[in-house]
Amino acid sequence: MAEEGEAATATGSGSGSGTIEKEKVMSPWEQHSAVISLPRFDYNAPSSLLRHSHSGFLITCTIKREKSATKEAMSILHKFVGDFNTPNFDDSKDPKENNTTKRRRTCTEGTGEETNSATANSGDGKILSTHKAEGVTTGVPGLSLVKLTKSGLLLLTFPKNKLPNTVNILSNIIGGLESGNVNLPLWCHRIFPIQATCGLNEKELQEVVTTLVKEFIADKQDKLERPLKFAVGYNRRGLEDTKFVKENSDAFSLLDRNKCFGVVASAVHHVVEDSVVDLRSPELSVLVEFLPLSGVPNGSIIVAVSVLPKNLVTTKPRLCIKALTSNTKEASVAQKD
Repeated sequence: MAEEGEAATATGSGSGSGTIEKEKVMSPWEQHSAVISLPRFDYNAPSSLLRHSHSGFLITCTIKREKSATKEAMSILHKFVGDFNTPNFDDSKDPKENNTTKRRRTCTEGTGEETNSATANSGDGKILSTHKAEGVTTGVPGLSLVKLTKSGLLLLTFPKNKLPNTVNILSNIIGGLESGNVNLPLWCHRIFPIQATCGLNEKELQEVVTTLVKEFIADKQDKLERPLKFAVGYNRRGLEDTKFVKENSDAFSLLDRNKCFGVVASAVHHVVEDSVVDLRSPELSVLVEFLPLSGVPNGSIIVAVSVLPKNLVTTKPRLCIKALTSNTKEASVAQKD
């Protein structure tokens, strides 16, 4: 049997006997790279996440299908995010650095016709709007693709000065999927709408949760029952049962789930005194997601935080973002810590 990535072909010899000659076969990604346009990783984004809070999307996907999932996610988000008029550069940065441009090649889907477009990377973790070749979407203006250390995850972030309502965007996406206006995804399982990011420490986490809960209450003041039922979810994908967790459990006390739950619950109670934990039917869910960023200094832990309404979460078998499709088998596997 031919090895993976190779195919065996028979060629006749003068004696009539057949010999097996191995011929390399391109992977599906290589075969279609000419017509699939993807954003490049923004290697400045991790340092920006260490300094500033960002909004964006953390997406779970099929392992080893990250590129296909990125293309799929960009196609979906392109319909709902729109152009947030991302500035061409950050005024606080060196103008010479901001004016640096790179040439990218895009192709017209189905024809292979090449066109050139210019993109610019700023030091603030942004990928600027790319031009579109006819018939193909190259990305979403303002979103950066951030490199992660764990498979089965995609991270897309907006610049620090852009704060689109990612929760509403996800609500619209799910509504489009349920109505049939949006094709069901093949590779993307769940989209976590990041409202803010912060370091994994008690002070920063309390401040972020307090701010987001206040905004949630102000927006839905007349629709919430009392006492307010809430739940807390914490995902540590990329950290669970690793050497880092064992060696840094004292330095990062919030690596302990119960400690993290306590800090988040305290912040919720601070905003809404008559609030109670309800894991079966919460009206408000606070989700904290560890971001396994590539290229950050050792000892730096960044988490994404969102406060979500009940229509965007499921509570069985555990609290998590609602799946994009009804087939959640693979998605559930990807969601495991």
